[in-house]
Amino acid sequence: MQLFYAPDFSPPEHCLSEEESKHCIRVLRLGEGDCIHITDGRGDLFCCRIVRADPKCCKVVAESAEREFEKLPCRLTMAVAPTKNAERFEWFLEKATEVGVAEIVPLETARSERRTFKPERAEKVITAAMKQSLKAYRPRLHPLTPFETFVAEPFAGRRLIAHCGAALTPAGKGYLPSVLRAGEDVQILIGPEGDFSPEETALALRCGFAEITLGPQRLRTETAAVAATVMVSVVNHTERHDY
Repeated sequence: MQLFYAPDFSPPEHCLSEEESKHCIRVLRLGEGDCIHITDGRGDLFCCRIVRADPKCCKVVAESAEREFEKLPCRLTMAVAPTKNAERFEWFLEKATEVGVAEIVPLETARSERRTFKPERAEKVITAAMKQSLKAYRPRLHPLTPFETFVAEPFAGRRLIAHCGAALTPAGKGYLPSVLRAGEDVQILIGPEGDFSPEETALALRCGFAEITLGPQRLRTETAAVAATVMVSVVNHTERHDY
C-alpha cells in the first residue's frame, strides 16, 4: 500500500500537494489509473484512483473510505525533555509514531539540555514515520512546554512520572506495565539526561501523577521514552488479543 498524507483531503476529488504529487509521479512513477491510499491523519483512510498524473498537482478520486482505521485502544501522551542531540529526539519521534502515540509534548525542565525547539523538522519526521508505518492517525506535536505548565493542566486519565531518584511516596514506584490498565488514557513524563529535579517530581506528585519505574536498567532519555511507548502498546494489545 502506498500511503500519502493530505490533512485537507475532501472527497471525492482532491489534488495532492506539490511535494506529495512529485513523490507519487516522479519518484514512485505512478500514473493514471493507479491506486493509492490517502489519510488525513485523523483516522480516515481513503482508497483513491489517480485521474491526472501531474507531478505538481496529482488529481485523485476517492473510491472508498475507512473510518477510524486501526484506531489506538488508548490515547497516550508522551511528555519528554528534548535531548541535546536533536537527532536522538527525532529518533524517539519516529519510533513513537510507528508504535502508536496520540500526543507528544517537548518538556522544558530545570535540567533540560536543550531550551529551544524548532518544530519544522520534527513535524516532517512524524509525517514520514506515519506514512512509512501505514497509520491513519498522526500524532499531535505540541510546542516546547514548561514542566510546571504541563503538570498543572487537567487530564482525565492516568498520569505517570518516570524518574531515577528514590521513591517519594509510601507506595513506592510501580513498574509501568504493572500499573497500566488497558484502554485507559495515559500521560507519561520522561525527564532529561540529568533527570527531573526533586522539586519537579514532588510537584508532579502533588498534581496527581504517580511515580513509576521502567525497570532496573539505566536508560537514556530517548530510549526510556521509546521503551515506555512500547510498554503501553504491549499492555493494550495483549489485553485486546489475548496473546
